[in-house]
Amino acid sequence: MDGESTPRPGLPRHRTPRTTIGWSHELCTMQERLLWARLSVFAGGFDFDAAEYVCTGEGVDPDELLDLLTELVAKSVLLRETSPYGVRFRLLDSVRGYGRRWLRAGDEERRLLRRHRDWYLGVATWGEVEWFGPRQAETAERTGLAHPDLRAALEFCLTEPGEEQIALLMAGTLWFYWVGCGHLGEGRHWLERALALDPEPTGARAKALWVTGCTATLQGDLAAARPALEECRRQALATGDDRALAHAVHRQGCAALIGDDPARAAELFEEALWHYRTIGELDSNVLMAMFELGLAHLFQGDRESGGLWLGRIRELCEEHGEQWAYAHGLYALAYAHWLDGEVRPARTLARESVRLNHLFNDLLGIVLAIDLLALLETEPAGPGEPGDLREARVLQGAAHRIWRAVGKPFFGSRSFSGPHRACEERAVAGLTEQEFADFFATGTRLDLDAAVHRALGGGDHPGGPGPRPGPGPLPPAPRPSPVER
Repeated sequence: MDGESTPRPGLPRHRTPRTTIGWSHELCTMQERLLWARLSVFAGGFDFDAAEYVCTGEGVDPDELLDLLTELVAKSVLLRETSPYGVRFRLLDSVRGYGRRWLRAGDEERRLLRRHRDWYLGVATWGEVEWFGPRQAETAERTGLAHPDLRAALEFCLTEPGEEQIALLMAGTLWFYWVGCGHLGEGRHWLERALALDPEPTGARAKALWVTGCTATLQGDLAAARPALEECRRQALATGDDRALAHAVHRQGCAALIGDDPARAAELFEEALWHYRTIGELDSNVLMAMFELGLAHLFQGDRESGGLWLGRIRELCEEHGEQWAYAHGLYALAYAHWLDGEVRPARTLARESVRLNHLFNDLLGIVLAIDLLALLETEPAGPGEPGDLREARVLQGAAHRIWRAVGKPFFGSRSFSGPHRACEERAVAGLTEQEFADFFATGTRLDLDAAVHRALGGGDHPGGPGPRPGPGPLPPAPRPSPVER
């Protein structure tokens, strides 16, 4: 970018009529224009560190970056925003488009896009590391802030020759965001596009395969999940990739569980946990395998074994500050208490599961717990606390709306849909046909925040999420035997 006053031929002059953007551009110094053009690679908001990594060098001195950003804010090129994680900056779409045209007219667009890609690959990688531990909720929020730029980086990798392996790596590394933060469908979109581009049996492909199998399973699409997981398992055995093998077997267990074969699922979960122990792995995926093994035992009627595994996961989550797997474990513990006829503790656990899953926007975790709460509404919690079939139908309607955003309701599984069917049968028996339909329809009109508020015992929700009622003290967990320790 040369000359501050004479644009190159072909660049937009915006003089007749002169627009606000064009006028701002003419008021900028050469360095400010150069930075504006480089910042246009960001699709969403960004912080100082991201701007420094992506945009400095070759005309933009790192020591001058803060002053340049300040000047661009003063000239209304940049918006300055305050977030819980510090100051962030953002270009309006029209301003970004103007800067991008200048960037394309130069010779450094590809270099800037690769630096942008590298930064957001780092964001994904660090997010995966930070996901297991007390900073999970913060990691979910930070990754959400980066979501537009993660999309842009993935799109670049998928359309730029030679970037296919990085596309596989990035899409697979973001498993925690796709699965844990309510983006199953989008995750599958990126993963399937990346897998179609490069069949080479690399570690990146193996990871993308098991993550694809996981997301497809959670959407109830076993026809897509099983081939991906089997390919991952075969590749892992052929290449000696023990970590990929553990994940493939784990997700094959999930497929068996929602395919209503809990005995086979338990065998696969135990095999996966053996592989995880062998390689020294302990993270949220391992804890989820324990949770799923507990459910497999419960679905077979073995409450003692199920309770032991669920108690173990609860202990480990509390020890490591893990909340996401913990929320799913609480759902299973609530289910176990319901099986034992303990309505009040089941309700407390299920509500806490909803509350924690809502922190992550984990739609699947939310909807499973809400459907269980609907059933619990049909049960008397104690003397003077009769069931409420009308509220049960409202919660079923709310869950129905959430399932539409997740995938196939209850994954198409009879085991997982058991509470829903039991609730529905009781509502049919105790409500008029009109009440049965009307209260369900009321629930389908609730948005996510309103549905969560209602599930937590907040009643009608006329305006916004409001304060969430606390869950109260949680019932004690079953104690694992010395063998499980």
